[in-house]
Amino acid sequence: INLNMIRTTIFGGSFNPIHKGHINLAQQLLNEGVTDEVWLMVSPHNPLKKQEGLIDENMRLHLAQLAIKDNQNIKASDFEFNLPRPSYTWNTLNKLKQKYPERIFSLLIGADNWELFPKWANYNQILQQYELFVYPRKGFAININSLPSNVHYIDAPLYPFSSTDIRNALSKGENCEQMITSEVAQEIIRLNLYPNNSKE
Repeated sequence: INLNMIRTTIFGGSFNPIHKGHINLAQQLLNEGVTDEVWLMVSPHNPLKKQEGLIDENMRLHLAQLAIKDNQNIKASDFEFNLPRPSYTWNTLNKLKQKYPERIFSLLIGADNWELFPKWANYNQILQQYELFVYPRKGFAININSLPSNVHYIDAPLYPFSSTDIRNALSKGENCEQMITSEVAQEIIRLNLYPNNSKE
């Protein structure tokens, strides 16, 4: 490994919307010194997820940029917006490697995705060529001793909320500032991104 290469960790997701758990997780990787930058890779459409309730990708990117605007080493990326869809991580990593030869890429995924990992396209090649960081998710136990040598478990706190919880709370008009930054909350309200779905 060339020591001058910038270690860059890809954290892919719908970020629908981005929340403090995402940001704190990225920050933890930086604090532990295992990477130089974390790129939040906003996915246009995850092949393993349903589309419903997914707001426009440019809007999700905009919210992610707002959430991290004060953090130099976390970036929100629209790189996958210009790739064929659905976007497969293997393809994304290869294209990133071509475009940014001065960077060495790794991948951050949740324990839920690690369990699904054998279903990912070209998962063996990903494992052979990239380092992975896996963070805990509620209900998904990981046997740390069984992980391949290039897969590292990140002992991060479990966040007691998900983007789904936030969308539900927003649609009821509840205050979400425990879960999302105030700028993101204000922007969601201003643009009415997650309209009130309740029938009352």
